[in-house]
Amino acid sequence: MLYFLASTSLTLVQVGAALTTAGLLALPVGPLAGGLVDRYGARPVLQAANLAQALGFAGYLVVGQTWQIIACAWLNGAGRAVFFSCYGVTVTALAGPGRRERWFGFLGSVRNLGYAFGGLLTAVAVGFGTHGVYAAIVVVNALSYVSAFVLMRAVPNNRPEVGQDAAGGWGCVLRDLRYLAVVAHQLCFALSLFALNIAIPVYAVDVLGLPGWTAGAVFTLNTLMVGFAQGIIVRSLGGRIRSRVLVAAHTCFAAGYLLFLAADRVAALALAAGVVLLGAMSYTIGEIVGGPITSTVAAESAPDALRGRYLALNQLAVSVAGAIAPAALSGLLSTGAAAIWLTLIGVSVLGATLATAIGKVVPAAQSHIQGA
Repeated sequence: MLYFLASTSLTLVQVGAALTTAGLLALPVGPLAGGLVDRYGARPVLQAANLAQALGFAGYLVVGQTWQIIACAWLNGAGRAVFFSCYGVTVTALAGPGRRERWFGFLGSVRNLGYAFGGLLTAVAVGFGTHGVYAAIVVVNALSYVSAFVLMRAVPNNRPEVGQDAAGGWGCVLRDLRYLAVVAHQLCFALSLFALNIAIPVYAVDVLGLPGWTAGAVFTLNTLMVGFAQGIIVRSLGGRIRSRVLVAAHTCFAAGYLLFLAADRVAALALAAGVVLLGAMSYTIGEIVGGPITSTVAAESAPDALRGRYLALNQLAVSVAGAIAPAALSGLLSTGAAAIWLTLIGVSVLGATLATAIGKVVPAAQSHIQGA
């Protein structure tokens, strides 16, 4: 958004509306990609997404009107949706049973560190504030997707074996009530994940009146914990039942929200900042514990021949959460501390309830996590 405000004459409202429109238009792309993954394998579809995002970022260099931003941002949003639809299929195919939690955890850690490193470089570059620097950031992003396209050529393209039954298509997916419960759980988990970027920093700085560094400290704490502790924690969970670990993850989320609410009752700013950081730590443990398990359960609950469609539906839950979270969480935050944190505690309770339910009917959720 900063780039468009700096490089075009459009207003904040116009840019925000364009990006929101692009995001909504990209929602159906993930499910459409699921069928292609089942037919052609994940690699070519993922590479097409890489090229789409490279083109989208390259287009940012020449945009000047609202419709142009929508078109380029749609390419990026669609590519992102396709990536996450293919991501689980690829990891599941390459990592055998018993190793998937660790691989989902490891790749999540690497991705999180990449976000942190990219954010740091961007912050330094934005400090210069020139159009050339903004353009350089866009070019680097475009080239990163070209590099990803090339790197993916070395990844095997695993497809369902000839003769595997893919009959039923989307009808089969949508009639699978047990998997719909998995998707509902994913929606609850994703809503909690979006709280980090949308609600927690604004609450700490604007509502509690804490120094601006508090928001940065929350992000830094989250990034470091996910980046360096996720693998260790996932390995320590060996032997535990997946559904019970998911319940524990939602419990950590809820404990974090309760601490955020408690910070509103603390008069001393230094103490309130400490409570917020404790809440962020509890929240991050929930993310670390639940993320790889959620991904593994979703992937292993899908039949091989329809895994692309199944995981595309699961990813759609994340996309829907991302679409509704900004307006919903901002609206709750404007109402008051109790409104947002009690609501999110309710989401965590619902998530824990769904985790318990799928633990009774979904074999992948009943399984034990394999130790390192």
